[in-house]
Amino acid sequence: MDQGNDAPLILTLEFDPATQDWAQNMRSTHFPAARNIVPAHVTLFHALPSSCRGLIGANLATLGEAPEITIGAPYLLGRGVAYAMKSPELARLREDLVSIVGKESLTRQDAASWRPHLTVQNKVSPEQARALLADLQTAPHPVRCHAVTLRLWRYEGGPWTLLERFAFITA
Repeated sequence: MDQGNDAPLILTLEFDPATQDWAQNMRSTHFPAARNIVPAHVTLFHALPSSCRGLIGANLATLGEAPEITIGAPYLLGRGVAYAMKSPELARLREDLVSIVGKESLTRQDAASWRPHLTVQNKVSPEQARALLADLQTAPHPVRCHAVTLRLWRYEGGPWTLLERFAFITA
């Protein structure tokens, strides 16, 4: 489904390579294959107006140091499982973008309080989700990692098209 230039934009983060590989492996292992059409990600914005692309790009062109992220314990989504995330630096960056874009331009979901998470399973039965949660809760938490890139996508009605990558400064 080609929505052209009016299609909403999605802003996600990419972890450091080792963490991104782990996240992708978790998603590939536990996400229903037919629905696993985008790479593992943490969403900062779900549906930014396409008219904001230039503004977003200009403000993300010179990102600072790679923010630290704490990956917390997994939790139940109802019909899936996600890992809680915490990063004060990313939260500040997101709030800055809300101010730049304007809260009135955001969807209700994007205007709400941000609860960053990594979804590793979704759209399964509640029983499958509870079983995976029980299994994942045996692993140690929290885990610390870094975001290395923000990715801006165009929503295509299912698959996403990568438009731009914005790199953080890494040591």
